[in-house]
Amino acid sequence: MDSLGSLGSLGSLGLFTLLVGAALPLIDFFIVNVALPTIDHDLAAGPALLELVVAGYGVAYAVLLVLGGRLGDRFGRRRLFRAGMAAFGLTSLACGLAPDAWSLVGARVAQGAAAALMLPQVLATIQAATHGTRKARAIGLYGATAGLAMVAGQILGGVLVSADLAGTGWRAVFLVNVPVAVLGLLLAPTVPETRSASPAPVDVPGTLLLALALTTLLVPLAEGRTVGWPLWTWVALALWPFATAGFFLVERHADRAGKVPLVPPSLLRLVSLRRGLALVLPFSVGFGGFMFVVAVALQQGLRLGPVDAGLALAPMAVAFFLASLAGPRLVGRHGTRVVTAGGLLQGAGLAVLAATAWRGWPDLGVLDLAPGVALAGLGQGLQLPVLFRVVLADVPADRAGVGSGVMVTGQQSALALGVATLGSLFLALVPAYGMRTALVAVLACQLVLVAVTVALSVRLPRRLS
Repeated sequence: MDSLGSLGSLGSLGLFTLLVGAALPLIDFFIVNVALPTIDHDLAAGPALLELVVAGYGVAYAVLLVLGGRLGDRFGRRRLFRAGMAAFGLTSLACGLAPDAWSLVGARVAQGAAAALMLPQVLATIQAATHGTRKARAIGLYGATAGLAMVAGQILGGVLVSADLAGTGWRAVFLVNVPVAVLGLLLAPTVPETRSASPAPVDVPGTLLLALALTTLLVPLAEGRTVGWPLWTWVALALWPFATAGFFLVERHADRAGKVPLVPPSLLRLVSLRRGLALVLPFSVGFGGFMFVVAVALQQGLRLGPVDAGLALAPMAVAFFLASLAGPRLVGRHGTRVVTAGGLLQGAGLAVLAATAWRGWPDLGVLDLAPGVALAGLGQGLQLPVLFRVVLADVPADRAGVGSGVMVTGQQSALALGVATLGSLFLALVPAYGMRTALVAVLACQLVLVAVTVALSVRLPRRLS
């Protein structure tokens, strides 16, 4: 079992502090979407470097998340949370002050690494320092925070770019993190220190192979279209299945030898974790792609300014928040069938949005888009918090860091994969078929992913502990 130390269980202020730490990395994954045009204008970045501004953060974040969880288990989760928060504030400052595009890319990679140090400690601390209904409520709030952060990032980005505070322009989307990180550091003592009573050493071979597997998949998919699919992209993609197979074999061998691998195969034998992850992944692929494509379509297709482009997603944020509030009561009454209902509502919202775009393009305003966006947000809000609870329901406390690291790595990798695949599809279709057809095609692809999640949701455990 975990040792909670002398600071006891997690209180309300400590939970708030952790949720701030959970929101920052997810906001920053999406906040740059509406800032990319002004970054390109100011730094003469070009398409390839702009892709790296997005992908560099996402790949570093995804690659190091499980390692971050393992380090928290070993050295103390509050300690790693504080270190990650401090590093996130400093790297955000470096992003905001970047003099050129390559400096920004480097700072974004470092920012992703800082996020990977901080975020796994949030769920691991919740798992270790709460119990029963308090744990269910805390994980539900984490899921609500995660969903809201992803939508709010794009809205906040639009507002900050347009406000041009003190002439900072796009730099404000990074500089805004600095005072929030300072607040998080000041409140960090309210978080109880937890760690594993028998921490495992760092699995170096597993860490390196996981990094190779994720990098050889995500980097070429993110950069390939922009740079014209040179030889290195195909070599990397060809290496990906071998790196993935190597990772699985090394982890299985370590598990059978009595060692503690980075991702214990025995953890993946938990039915709730395995089935929950099977839904989190397609959900996140669709969500990541949707947010990127909509940001481009609204600004370049409908010619909306950054504020209007952000406000177009406000109904999604409001609906998601309301659904998250209602979720725990609905789950208590109907169990995980709430996820099925949420998927159906999300699908209906995407269909309404596709029909709206097909009929009204390009003469669409924020109000025209609101019904479809709100309905999709309502469905998403019923799914994501519940799925997080499902994934972590049976993870033992002494594996809290590993369990949360696996889940967030899967989610983050899927978000990045969604941006790379659906975003590339959209941008490839635009020159030949136009913005309207490209947008509807991507929404149709997302509908397929929603159909997958709805079909899989009936296999979830009906009741949650």
